[in-house]
Amino acid sequence: MEGMIIQAFNGVSLGSILLLIALGLAITFGLMKVINMAHGELIMIGAYTTYVVQVIFAQYLPATMFDMYYFLAIPIAFVVAALIGMLIEFTVIRHLYGRPLDSLLATFGVGLILQQTARSIFGAPNVGVQSPGFLRGGLEVMGVTLPYIRLFIIGLVVVSFLLLAWFLYKTRNGRKIRAVMQNREMAQCLGVSSRKVDLITFAIGSGFAGIAGAALTLIGPIGPTIGTYYIVDAFMVVVVGGVGMLIGTVAGALGIGIFNTVFEYWTNASMGKVLVFALIILFLQWRPSGMFSLQSRSLD
Repeated sequence: MEGMIIQAFNGVSLGSILLLIALGLAITFGLMKVINMAHGELIMIGAYTTYVVQVIFAQYLPATMFDMYYFLAIPIAFVVAALIGMLIEFTVIRHLYGRPLDSLLATFGVGLILQQTARSIFGAPNVGVQSPGFLRGGLEVMGVTLPYIRLFIIGLVVVSFLLLAWFLYKTRNGRKIRAVMQNREMAQCLGVSSRKVDLITFAIGSGFAGIAGAALTLIGPIGPTIGTYYIVDAFMVVVVGGVGMLIGTVAGALGIGIFNTVFEYWTNASMGKVLVFALIILFLQWRPSGMFSLQSRSLD
């Protein structure tokens, strides 16, 4: 029983991390049809922003306030990554809509520039972020210790997803984003500024990548290539779940996380990853559009 609880928790924990990483990509790739290879570097920016906030708290504020740094680091990471995402969209992406291969190459180059910039500022070696004191230890459940850090990340994912869903489905700007996504020409005819929508959408996707970077600082050290390790998994989650579908992103992340954990338990880490990729290939042959697909006249 304890083994089943541990495996289930590990699967949900890994799935929640993948979901948080893929949320931003679900917007830029799923909604905007832009292959943003710099998404991993936006995650890196969020991680380094958290590191900078930690250093400021440690050097300039009383020690009793140190544990509060993380609550400030999360929104700052979102804002910094969103602003850099807006700059990328305004200078590069805006001129490449409808040209996926060109956007892939351009954002790959942007990613290399951001990586080198991070190396110049922070150095090539990894740096560590000290977790707040209240996240140390774990919760005892039926004889199994569930780390507070993993539980906090799961809670952060839930809050982030609910905020994104509320924005897309309950606000005026969210309705504009969904309108442009489904039929850009018709939305423009109705007076929606597609350029403004594109800028806001890319900024939001980049901001969520920043939050993912802040969450990854709780798991291990960070470096200029921290986002590169997760970019393939993020694309995999979005494609499996269904391009442009938030609920599909959730299902894809949790499914991949649970299957990956199960396969690794019965084999090893490398073979588990191979089996997950094989399962995804078979699934996409059966359902090329993913678990969920968007139905609209423009797509038909």
